[in-house]
Amino acid sequence: MHEFKETAVFTTAFQEIFPKLMHYLEAEEIRELTGLGITPAQTNALLILYLHDDLTMGELSAEIYLAESAATRLVDRLVKMNLAKRKGDDKDRRVVRVFLSSYGRQLAGLVFERRSQRFRNLANHLSPEERDMLVHSVKAVLRVFEELEAETTLKAKLQGE
Repeated sequence: MHEFKETAVFTTAFQEIFPKLMHYLEAEEIRELTGLGITPAQTNALLILYLHDDLTMGELSAEIYLAESAATRLVDRLVKMNLAKRKGDDKDRRVVRVFLSSYGRQLAGLVFERRSQRFRNLANHLSPEERDMLVHSVKAVLRVFEELEAETTLKAKLQGE
């Protein structure tokens, strides 16, 4: 089970797999959003708010991996589309909280169900062992990406000092 033990073999295999994986994920995303009139970035924000409603702008921007200024522009568009609303924080007037409108909750629920169906289909075509291995592997990849991003951010800060 150590067929990718060598870094060069792993790298070559991943270079072959990655474009194919992205093709399928992008095609699924296009199907998922067909007729909804929202972008993938807006969808991600809606789904985060669907799962964790009433976030601060800072919390939302961290969850969708955008700078707070970019997240603010994205939320501006969601508010204009009547998908989200803003309100001041009851305890700290400097903090802005974001939550879904009833229409936004409805749309996010539809996207969430479409995505859930896609993942159920995937799960049904994998053995329980493969599902377990996939989830653990994807979590490991995310952990490494987060570590690498933190290292890059730290290096940039140190160089800027």
